[in-house]
Amino acid sequence: MAGGADELLGEAADWMVRLQSGDMTELSLRQLEQWRTRSAAHAEAWRRAEAVMGTFEIVPKAIGRQTMQRLAGPGRRQALRALGIAAVAAPVVWLAWRDPSVGTWIASWNADLHTAAGEQKTITLADGTRLVLNTSSAVDVVFTGAERRLRLRHGEILVTTSHDDPSPVDRPFIVQTAQGTVRALGTRFSVGVQGEGTRVALFEGSVRIRAEQNEQSLVLRAGEQTVFSATAIEPPRAASPTAALWEQGMLVASDMRLGAFAAELGRYRAGVLRCHPDVADLRVSGAFPLRDTDASLQLLQKTLPVRISTMTRYWVVIEPR
Repeated sequence: MAGGADELLGEAADWMVRLQSGDMTELSLRQLEQWRTRSAAHAEAWRRAEAVMGTFEIVPKAIGRQTMQRLAGPGRRQALRALGIAAVAAPVVWLAWRDPSVGTWIASWNADLHTAAGEQKTITLADGTRLVLNTSSAVDVVFTGAERRLRLRHGEILVTTSHDDPSPVDRPFIVQTAQGTVRALGTRFSVGVQGEGTRVALFEGSVRIRAEQNEQSLVLRAGEQTVFSATAIEPPRAASPTAALWEQGMLVASDMRLGAFAAELGRYRAGVLRCHPDVADLRVSGAFPLRDTDASLQLLQKTLPVRISTMTRYWVVIEPR
């Protein structure tokens, strides 16, 4: 019995990895459904595989997929079998061993503040500054007698600075990313890390941006936004008036490509949200709830010629109707 259950879990692991790879066809999806419903034992093996994938919610989706794809078939099966048996901490250790980049991400879990996928958090800092963390973000708070510094490890934050009344000296307020620093001059602004760049949008006051690896700096004014890397700062442009509406739990789209919309909405969900290439160029306009992404997907289904295909709660595809 144990051997049979192990073999079914291995088959479930193969199916789960194929789902995560994005290579499944309509025929493959039907074959998976037939396999899953073949018997109670098959259904239980699939449930266990889903439970294991649930532990990966604390690992960035791209890292988890790349790691699993690089393993050979037997290695994938053994990994999921082991994960199904081991404690929740075991998958994290295993992933860190297989892929050093995961270790870097795991280190962010000792950040002072962090959020999971789909979670947002509002904090009032010791100086009275209001800090909002967006989905999948991690921040360190480093306040000294000389300065107030936030280290944004990944994700996105919205900052409304205070006048630092408790301090007898005027301490500068600085947000630091891998690409450089943003120094606030009495402001409300957002900072987001995206790949090798940092995006800044300013809503009130001004900020001074400095790239990490050269002396280039830029003062951003209210109503402007920019993106900078470690070596260059893009010229400022007008900030979108909806850039910070994520704080209110809304994603506002104005003639946005459906493919881009799906990528943005996917940041607020655990698992995979894909858009079929045949509908990726459809245009989306409207306000969509971020705290109920399933409702947002249903709104799409009502307003566009698409259907929402759900194989598991971790795998959703926007397809042609």
